[in-house]
Amino acid sequence: MKWLALLAVCATGSLLIYGVSDFPDWGSANSPANGGVEGAGASISEVFIEETETLTKVPNIVTAVLADYRGYDTMFETVVIFAAGMAIFAIIRVMRDTEQTQDKTQLDSSVDGDHQRIIVGTTCRILIPVIQLFALYVVAHGHHSPGGGFQGGVILGASFILIGLAGNLETAMQRFSEKQFVSMACIGIFIYAGFGLLGQFLGGDFLEYGVLQKVLLTDGEPMARSHSMLGVEIGVALTVTAIMFAIYANLASKGELKNGL
Repeated sequence: MKWLALLAVCATGSLLIYGVSDFPDWGSANSPANGGVEGAGASISEVFIEETETLTKVPNIVTAVLADYRGYDTMFETVVIFAAGMAIFAIIRVMRDTEQTQDKTQLDSSVDGDHQRIIVGTTCRILIPVIQLFALYVVAHGHHSPGGGFQGGVILGASFILIGLAGNLETAMQRFSEKQFVSMACIGIFIYAGFGLLGQFLGGDFLEYGVLQKVLLTDGEPMARSHSMLGVEIGVALTVTAIMFAIYANLASKGELKNGL
């Protein structure tokens, strides 16, 4: 098996190195991105900078590129995050129910029952709602200012991890159970892919947001693209949040989802 794995790695690496030979030189003015293709007219960069807001009603060019112009890539980036979380889950998760005695007394994470953590517990109770509210703002406003689904999802996932760090994993799991974070990760992928499939059902291409104006009831295709980008960013945020907490919960508890760090 080791030789087979080595052969697969060498073959894949050789193909990647061979493919690099077709790339333009780094920073070349004649690259396709810089308008180097004969008869191409304006460069891709110029189109993004000059026409993005007109075509998508999204002033944040980065979000428009990620969620619209290269939507396929971003969708599969989200799938990679989902696959990574599920791989860790499949490798580490302990499914058997065994009673294990704790070597140390589990501290009560509540303020009343654990005077050793009264400062940490109270501080987290104040900060976590603010962190989660800011995360929702980053997601909802990501196509108008810096932010988006990946950034907002990380912030939201970190808020649940903070609950586990400040108290214990059981407390965090009460608020975000295993069933909930696995379901949320799947729902996020379905939301993103759903926007693409809906475009096909309406006669367009996969992830062609403009045709969705028929169901989104927007004033023109550009606004439909803007609303659709918000929708897919929400899907990304759900998956990132769930997978981030799932990875922490499994690694911190050695797959038992008990006790934790």
